[in-house]
Parts: sequence; C-alpha cells; structure tokens
Amino acid sequence: MKAAWFENYGPAAEVLKVGELETPDPGHGEVRVRLHASAVNPSDVKKRAGLQPAPIEQGPVIPHSDGAGVIYTVGAGVPKSRIGERVWVYQAQFQRRFGTAAEYVTLPIARVVHLPDNVDFSIGACMGIPAMTAHRCVFADGDVAGQILLVTGAGGRVGFYAVQWAKQAGAQVIATVGNEDRARQAREAGADTVVNYRSDDVAETVNQITNGAGVDRIIDVEFGANLQTSVKIIRTGGVIATYSSTQVAEPGLPFYPFMFKDVTVHFVLVYVMPESAKRQAAADIVASLGQGKLTHRIAARYPLARISEAHTLVEQGSAAGCVVLEFS
Repeated sequence: MKAAWFENYGPAAEVLKVGELETPDPGHGEVRVRLHASAVNPSDVKKRAGLQPAPIEQGPVIPHSDGAGVIYTVGAGVPKSRIGERVWVYQAQFQRRFGTAAEYVTLPIARVVHLPDNVDFSIGACMGIPAMTAHRCVFADGDVAGQILLVTGAGGRVGFYAVQWAKQAGAQVIATVGNEDRARQAREAGADTVVNYRSDDVAETVNQITNGAGVDRIIDVEFGANLQTSVKIIRTGGVIATYSSTQVAEPGLPFYPFMFKDVTVHFVLVYVMPESAKRQAAADIVASLGQGKLTHRIAARYPLARISEAHTLVEQGSAAGCVVLEFS
C-alpha cells in the first residue's frame, strides 16, 4: 500500500517519507479500512517533531490519528456484513505505529464509527480529535442548558465545534477569537457574543455581558496563558475544561482564588477519555452528521505525496479549519 511514515523526529520535509509499505491484515476484533481521507491535527505534527512521544524505536511510524473510508475486510469476531460500510476512524496512531496517512489502516472495531451517506469522507476524517474533544469539554460536567459558556479560541478546530455543541444544547455562548474572519465563523457556528482577545479586555467584556456574575464554564485552549482572566470571570462552582496550554506549558495555579470559588478544572485528552464518553461522543456526532446539524471547515486538501506541506501548514497555526490528505 502507499503510505507516509517517519523513522526519526524532525522537520516534516526532512523526516517524512512516502512510498510502499506492507498492507496490514486485521486481527481478531479488527477491521481493515480503505481510507479516502486522513486529517492532520496539531498532535500529529507534534509527534513527528518529537514534542510528543511516538513509538519510533519499534520501527517506522505512519502518522495521524483520524481518517475516513470504507471497511474493506474484517477479522474474526466482526460480522462480514460490515464490509463496504462507510466509516470514520479515530485514535489510530495512539500508542501504536500505524496511523491513517496510508491507503489502509487496521483498527479495533471500537475505533471505527459509521459515517452517514450524506457526509463527505474529508469531513468524516475531521470528527475524531476536534469534534470528540469539543464534545467532552462541553458535556463532561453535566447539562449546559441555560448556562453561560465561554469558548476561548473559538476559531480553532476544537473551539469551532465546542461553540456548536454548547449552543445546540441550550447554552448562551461567548466566544473569543483573534481576528474578524474567525469572528464571522464563530457567529456562524452559533456564538451569541464574540470578543476579540487581541483588541478587547476579555474579563471586562465578559463581566459586562454577565452583569458581573461571570460564566458557568470555560472551554479553554490556552489554560496557562488565560489563568488570570479565567479567575476573574468564572462563577463560584464553575468549571474550566481545558485541552491545551501551549503558550504556558507549566502554569502556576492561582490556588486560593480558585479554591474560594470552588472551581473545578477538568483536563481533557481525547485518547484517554473514558470509553463511555467516547461512545457517547461518537453517537452524538453520527446523529448530528446525519441530521446536518454540524457546520464544518476544510482549510486545505493535499494528496499523500504532499504530506510535508500539510504538516507545515498545521504547524504554522494559520489554517482556519481541518487540513486533510485525500486519496484517489
């Protein structure tokens, strides 16, 4: 099969190779998916760069966690009736070497989810990390109907879906963005109010919107960098669900201000979410996709041969939406 892989950490153009690798066979409880699309997420490029672990000591690593395609063959224990089913897959390259940057991937059936006929494969490839992380951040701590949620970085992959999940569940959504284009996209996703964190005082603006009461929950893309703002606007008993802290990787926690507000900080990583949470997220994603209730953004599409360009674009952080590889 055609595939991309890396054997050493480093810049995309230097370490990513494209060529032929052996096509994998499914084991017990597994299926082989003929992939039509593979998403490039920030965690994928961090693994290739050596900023997050990848099992290169075991051999070549095919990158990427998320993808979409058609079940081609099944292993023992999986009904043959599933052959030919359109699916999206997630968690392909977590603690294992073989991800979705290839014509085929073999995965446990639990990581393979039905893709409705009305949904393009490239959209399906974007459901894993972004949509599932957003779902967990919004719903991990209970119903949000009637609550006020702040989604920071709402123009990003996760934030964009978090706005949609929260709004559809009946929350009032305040979104922060860095430019007018992202503001427009956040409004289209359902945000009630959009704040430009580059030009506006976020804490002052949020407290004006909430009449000083603050927000019930914060979905946060930059936990460390936003701490001083968060402590000013979170209500007593509020929750901060965070999935990233790139700018300040080891933040100092304002312990007593948070303690006296009885604040819960919920750290979210899609790979280690409880299986029940993964199943619920997948089920809600499938239902929403089938009903056309989610809005999506594809920022760029590349063939497999140009995978290094796709990785570079994601590393630059300027892509407004999902970056995908598409296979003929």
